[in-house]
Amino acid sequence: MSTTGAHVPDDGAGGGAAGGTAAAVLLPTGWWWWQRRRSFLLDALLAAVSAIECAFEGGTFADRIGVPAFLGALVGVLVGGVLLLRRRWPVAVVLVGIAMTPAQTGFLLSLVGLYTLAASEVPRRITAALAGMNGFGTMLVAVIQFQDNLDNSDDGSALRMPVTLFVSILMALGLTGPPVLLGLYVRARRRLVESLRERADGLERELELLAEKAAERAERARAEERTRIARDMHDVVAHRVSLMVVHAAALKAVALKDPHKASASAELLGDMGRQALTELRQMLGVLRTSEAASPAAAPAAVPDRPLSREEEEGPTLARLAALVEESQAAGMGVELTVEGARRPCGARIEATVYRVVQEALTNVRKHAVGASAVVRLAYREAEVAVLITNGPSDGTSQTALPSGGHGLTGMRERVTSHGGGFAAGPTPDGGFRVSAMVPLQNA
Repeated sequence: MSTTGAHVPDDGAGGGAAGGTAAAVLLPTGWWWWQRRRSFLLDALLAAVSAIECAFEGGTFADRIGVPAFLGALVGVLVGGVLLLRRRWPVAVVLVGIAMTPAQTGFLLSLVGLYTLAASEVPRRITAALAGMNGFGTMLVAVIQFQDNLDNSDDGSALRMPVTLFVSILMALGLTGPPVLLGLYVRARRRLVESLRERADGLERELELLAEKAAERAERARAEERTRIARDMHDVVAHRVSLMVVHAAALKAVALKDPHKASASAELLGDMGRQALTELRQMLGVLRTSEAASPAAAPAAVPDRPLSREEEEGPTLARLAALVEESQAAGMGVELTVEGARRPCGARIEATVYRVVQEALTNVRKHAVGASAVVRLAYREAEVAVLITNGPSDGTSQTALPSGGHGLTGMRERVTSHGGGFAAGPTPDGGFRVSAMVPLQNA
């Protein structure tokens, strides 16, 4: 049997609300047109009561018109049982009720049928037309019945017909209006509930999308933070360790010939190691949480003391001179020139420019042994720029320094994150050139 047709709310489910308990009473999918067992039981009960009523009234009507009573009762049972189809074909149920109006049969059938029709998704014009037909038929039958009763009485009042019409109209309205109005109310309430449910579902979907976007943003932020920390650690380790390797090679060369110079180199190595540990401590502090950290997890060589403001914000341009001196102490020819008036440029921008110079000098030590370098820093009105150039290697052999290939990429990422420009490439004389410009409005 087809399961399509007008949708009618579950009368015993409080407007069609569903839940975990309701799912337990669902009939098998496709079992006629009832979604819940209680809906079927309600319709079966109403159909049984209607069949009994129609059987009694049908037998009475058949006896009155001279037809065998059992035939009228049989027709009444069939007519009353039509109420079982009210959820599937509400229009047909109402039409059957209208057809039985002259026989004064199907009182419950008409009431329940009109309610079901008004509560279904049948167009309202059809509902109004069928309700009007039912009301008109009820009024007409009432007028005829009252007229017959008054004709058999001795009352010859002139107000008999108007009173009859008035009472018949009231009876028709009383039997037609309440079920239709109740059905329209249930229909409107169901639509409101469905609208609210759709809104709730829409909000739930929006919240899911927002949660997914928030998770994506958090993941991007974590990835960017990991990249930033990896850049910082690369700069610190590459610079400090390259200096330490250069000094260690020099220490090996002069250890026996010049003990005083060897001692100075060893002391410088210790200073560089402590500086590297200090900078690593600063970056590792970002990864360490207050609860997860334990005294045993802290580096044994790093003193447990608060970080200074300079360590928290990163290196500044004021430390460029010390950076150049470190390279000079390692035997590298480096010259620093500053153009423009020195002024604060913002902690992040100064740290970015410092790291660019630091990585560029590290690359000179790795790839152009013995070459001299020039660092030019320029303070401009709306930006700060830096240029590092070096000549070709002089061919001097030196302990090989490993290279991960991330130096130029890290410098470019640092500069472009502030909206600046970065360029790097070889020069015509066989050297290398690194330049960066960072706008100050992003400080």
